Amino acid sequence: MDYVDFIHLDILEKKVLNNSEVSVQYLCSKPCIINLEAVASSEFRTGVPVYRKRWKDEKNLYISRSRQIHLKFPSVMVYRDDYIIRKSIIVHSVILYAWISHKSVSGCDAEQSEDYQDAVAKNYTFLEAVPPFERPYKDHRVCLQWGADYLWMLQANRIPQCPHESDGVQILNFIYASSGEKTGIVKKFEQFENRELETVRRHQIDYPMFTVSIWLYLLHHCEKDLCGILYFIDPKEMYSTPAVFLNEEGYVHIQMHLMRGDDLAVKTSFSLPLKQWFRLDLSFKGGQIEVSSVGKNLKRHHHQSFTFREDFYYDDTAGYFVLGGSGYVNGIEAFFGPVKYHRLNVLETEQISNPLHDKETVEQIELYYERSMDIQEIVYEYSYIVRQGEKAQKNCYYENYYLKLIHRYGEKSKCDAFTWGKELREEYHTLFKLLQEIDFSALDEDASDAVTEVGQRIFEKVAKGLSSADGLSNMGAFVPLLVDSSCCGYHKASYFLAVVFETGLGVPVDCTKGRLYSLVGAQGNERLSVMNLGYKHYQGINNYLLDLELSYAYYSNIAIKTSLDQHTIKGEQAFVETIRLMDDELLKAQTKENGDVFMWLKHEATRGNAAAQQRLAQMLFWGQQGVTKNPEAAIEWYAKGAIETEDPVLIYDYAIVLFKGQGVKKNTKLALELMKKAAAKGLPQAVNGLGWYYHNFKRDYRKAAEHWLIAEELGNPDASYNLGVLYLDGIYPGVPGRNQTVAARYFYKAAQGGHIEGTVRCSLYYITGNMEDFPRDPEKAVIWAKHIAEKNGYLGHVIRKALNAYLELSWHEALLHYILAAETGIEVSQSNLAHICEERPDLARKYLASDCVWRYYNFSISQVNAPSFAYLKMGDFYYYGYQNQSKDLELSMRMYAQAALEGDSQGFFNLALVIEEGNSIPSYILDHLDIDQALHSSNISLLQELYYRCWNNSNQESISPCSLALLYFYVRVFWNNILQSTLIYFMGTFLLSILVAFAVQYSQSLSAHNSSETRTEPSSDEPSSSGSSSEDATRLVQQEESPFSSNLAQQEPNPQNPLVTT
Repeated sequence: MDYVDFIHLDILEKKVLNNSEVSVQYLCSKPCIINLEAVASSEFRTGVPVYRKRWKDEKNLYISRSRQIHLKFPSVMVYRDDYIIRKSIIVHSVILYAWISHKSVSGCDAEQSEDYQDAVAKNYTFLEAVPPFERPYKDHRVCLQWGADYLWMLQANRIPQCPHESDGVQILNFIYASSGEKTGIVKKFEQFENRELETVRRHQIDYPMFTVSIWLYLLHHCEKDLCGILYFIDPKEMYSTPAVFLNEEGYVHIQMHLMRGDDLAVKTSFSLPLKQWFRLDLSFKGGQIEVSSVGKNLKRHHHQSFTFREDFYYDDTAGYFVLGGSGYVNGIEAFFGPVKYHRLNVLETEQISNPLHDKETVEQIELYYERSMDIQEIVYEYSYIVRQGEKAQKNCYYENYYLKLIHRYGEKSKCDAFTWGKELREEYHTLFKLLQEIDFSALDEDASDAVTEVGQRIFEKVAKGLSSADGLSNMGAFVPLLVDSSCCGYHKASYFLAVVFETGLGVPVDCTKGRLYSLVGAQGNERLSVMNLGYKHYQGINNYLLDLELSYAYYSNIAIKTSLDQHTIKGEQAFVETIRLMDDELLKAQTKENGDVFMWLKHEATRGNAAAQQRLAQMLFWGQQGVTKNPEAAIEWYAKGAIETEDPVLIYDYAIVLFKGQGVKKNTKLALELMKKAAAKGLPQAVNGLGWYYHNFKRDYRKAAEHWLIAEELGNPDASYNLGVLYLDGIYPGVPGRNQTVAARYFYKAAQGGHIEGTVRCSLYYITGNMEDFPRDPEKAVIWAKHIAEKNGYLGHVIRKALNAYLELSWHEALLHYILAAETGIEVSQSNLAHICEERPDLARKYLASDCVWRYYNFSISQVNAPSFAYLKMGDFYYYGYQNQSKDLELSMRMYAQAALEGDSQGFFNLALVIEEGNSIPSYILDHLDIDQALHSSNISLLQELYYRCWNNSNQESISPCSLALLYFYVRVFWNNILQSTLIYFMGTFLLSILVAFAVQYSQSLSAHNSSETRTEPSSDEPSSSGSSSEDATRLVQQEESPFSSNLAQQEPNPQNPLVTT
C-alpha cells in the first residue's frame, strides 16, 4: 500500500492574534521535518517572516498525526500602541505556510524558506490582519511610575486621527504672466506630516511616481536654447528630477537625474501650440514617462510615452521647484494657468482634476491677442504702403529742388485709398484715423519696432490729452485709443488701462478688464504693471489671491531691473524720493533749473564750494529735488569739482563716470589716477573702486581682495558684496573652490548697508531656503525684493511728475500720476493720494468710483513702513465713523496704539482721551505697548503712564499738548486729594459741633430743672432766654452744616469728568 505525504492546517479564527491556535495534521512516509512559517506584508515591505517553528518526526511513519500549535507574533502586529509599544504596524496580509521535507541522509538542515518549493507536501492559508485600533492592549507585567501611569491613562482610550493630508499640491491657483525673464515662482515641498505618506515618499526616491498638470497660454517658442517651464533644483544648485523645458522649435525637453549621478534627457515629437490655452500633463512611473497635451475642451491633442531601464533619482524635499525662469535659465513667454502636482500618484489624463478657474479672464486674454494680431497687421501693412508710396515719389522729385522742399516741409504722406474692407475699417475706425495723422518716415524700418512706435505715438497723444484741465472728464473717449496702443505692444498703455478699470477713474469699475491689462502689461515687461501684480498678490486685495511666492516672482523681476536701470542713464527715470505733501519744509526745498534753491547752489558751485558742486552734480545726474535729469551737465560739475576743489567725493564720482564712459568718453588711465587720489584721502568707496579696477581690468584677485577688505573695515557695503562674489565664484585668493556660506554672509552684510544686489541675493536665499543661515521665509523675501523694486527709476519718474503737477496746482494731473504710482504699492504715493483726496474731495468724488481717502489710507497702514499719521487718520475714522463706514472703538484703539509704537506722541494722547471718556483699553493692546497691567491696574495710574509717554515722545524743549496734558493731570490729582482731605476735616468739625450743641442743651435743661426745684415760679425772661439759646444752637448747627453741604456738592460725581467717576 502506497502512502502519500500530506499536511493540512485547521484554524478556528483566521485572524492575526497572539496565541492563535492552529491544528496541523500531517503524514510522513519517511523521517521528515515539519515546517511552519508565517510571512507578513505591509504597505512598504513584503515577505517578512514573523513566525517560524519546525519539528522532526522519525518514528511515526505512515501514521496520520495532529499537533496543536500556538502562534506567537511580534507585539507591534497584534497589540495597540501604548506607553511601551510606540508604533504598531499596519499589516495588510499574513500567509501561514506549512510543508514537509524528508530528512536528509547527511543530517544537514537546509533553510526552510528555500525548501518550500521542493517540499514533498505543502499547504498554506491566509490570516486576516486586525486594524491597529481594534487590537487589545498588552499586559507588559511591569509597574510604571505614578506620573507615567497617569499620563498613559489620560490618552489610553483616545483614537488619534491622522492629519488630513493629501499628496496633491496646488502649485499655482492664479494666472501668472511670465515675461521670459530670469525670474519665476519658487515652491518648496515639505515632508509629509502623515507618517504613512512620508514613508511612501521615501520609498519612491529610486522609483518616482508623480503627476504634474500645467495650463499654459504660450505666446512664443523659446528664442534660444531652452526656456524653463517647471524644474527642480537640488541643494547643490543642480537640475534634478523633473526638469521640463521648451526649446526653439516648441518641443518639450524633459530631463531626469539618474541614481548613478548623471542626467538623461528626451524630447517630444510634437510641439506645443501658440496663442491658445492647453494643458500639459506629465506623469512618471519608475522609468516610464507619459506626456500629453489637452485642449480647453479636455480632449487630448497629443500623447507620447518614453520607457527607460535606468533608475531615476527623485527627492522632492531636497531642494525647490521653479515655475518659469530663474538665475540659471530664462522662463517661457506665456501665461501660466493653474498648476497641480500629485507627489505620490500616477494619474491618467481623464483622472486629473485641474480646472481653469477664472474663465472670464482666460477668455479675455484670448480675445485680446486676437485683436492685437489684427491691429499689428493693419499697422504694419499701412506703414508699408505709405513707405512704398514715399519711395515712388522720391524717384520723381529728387531732381527738382522745389519738390524736394515740399516733401521736406509740406504735408506728410498718408494712405487715403484703403485696401481693407468696410467691415474692418468700421471696427477699427479710431485706429485708421490715428494712422492718417502719423509721420511714418520717422519710424524704425524694423516691422515689430515700427508697430511699437506707432503704439507709443498713440499713447503720447492720449497722455497729453489726459494732462489737460478737463482730461479726466474725457477718459471714456481715450480708452479705445489706449487699447489700440496696448495692442501695438506699447504696454505703458496697458498699465494705464489696468489702473483706470480697477479704480474706476472716469469710467465704471471693471475688475476683469483691470486684471486683464495688468497681466498683459506684466507679460510685456512694463515695470509698473509687474509691481502692481506683485503688490496685489502680497496683500491679497482687489480679488487677487494672496500668494507670497507669486508676489516674489513679480517683485524680484523689478528688483533685478532696478540695479540694471541705475547703470543706464537713458530713459524716463528719476530718483525715488520720499516727499510727503503734508511736509511743508520738504516741499519748499523742491526746485527747478530756474528756482531759487538751484540758482543759489549754482552760484556757490561757481565760486568753488565743494559741497554745492557735489549736490548740484547729484541733482543733475539723478534728477533729484525737481531738477530735470541732465547727466552731461552733471559730469561737467564733477570734472570741475575734481580738478578745482580736490574734494574726494567729487574726484571719486568723476573717476567712476570716466571708467564706465557714462556721458563722457572712457579714459581708464585718468580714471585710475583720480581713484588713487581719492583713496589716498581715505574715502572708503574709492578704496573699493581700486579693488574693482584690479578685479575687472587686471584680473588681479589678490590685490582686489586686499583693497576690498580695507574698504569693508571702513564700512563700505560695496566691498562686502564684492568679497561675497569672490567666494561665490571660487576665486578668493588662497581659498580653494566655492564657498556659498561665506559668500551669503558677506551679501547679508552688504544688504544691511543698503546694497541693492546684496539685498536681491538675500531675498533669493529666503525664498529658496537652500542656504544654512537663511531659513525659508517667503514673506521676508517679498519685503526685501519689494524694498529694492520701489527704488526703480521709472517709478521715480511717475512720482516726480505727480509732485511737479501738485506744486504747479495742476490737480487733475497730480491725481492721475499719484494713482498710477499708488497702485504699484509704494506707500508714500498712497498716503499722498489720500491727502489730495482730503484736500480736494470734489475731485475725488467726480473722477473716482472708490472712496479715495478710505482706500489709500487703508493701503498705507498695511505697509511695513507705514507712517504714524496714517494710523492716526484711520484711528479717527474708526472712532468717529467715516461716511458709510461704521464706528469701531477697538479698531481705533489698535490704530492709536500702532501710531504710539511708531514713536508718535499723538497716539498716546488719543489713548488717554479714550480712557478719559470712560472707555477701557483691551489687555492685549496694553501688552502690545509693554504696559504692565499689574502696576497700572487703575485708570489713574494708566492715565499717568500714557501722558508721561506722550510727553516723553514729544519735543521736551518746548511746550507741547502732551506736556500741558500731563501738567493738567497732576493738578487734577493734587486738587482731588486736597478736596478729599478738606471733606474729612469738615465732617469732623460737624460732628464736634453737634456734640457741643447737645452738651449745651443738656446743661441748660439740667440747670432749668434745678431752678424749678428751688423756685416755684420761673422768671419771666427764662423762656425767652431759653428760646434764644435754642435758636443760637440751631443757628450754629446751620452755620456748621452749610460749608459741609457745599463741600459735599463739590464732591458729587460729575458725568463729564471720568476721573471723579472712577
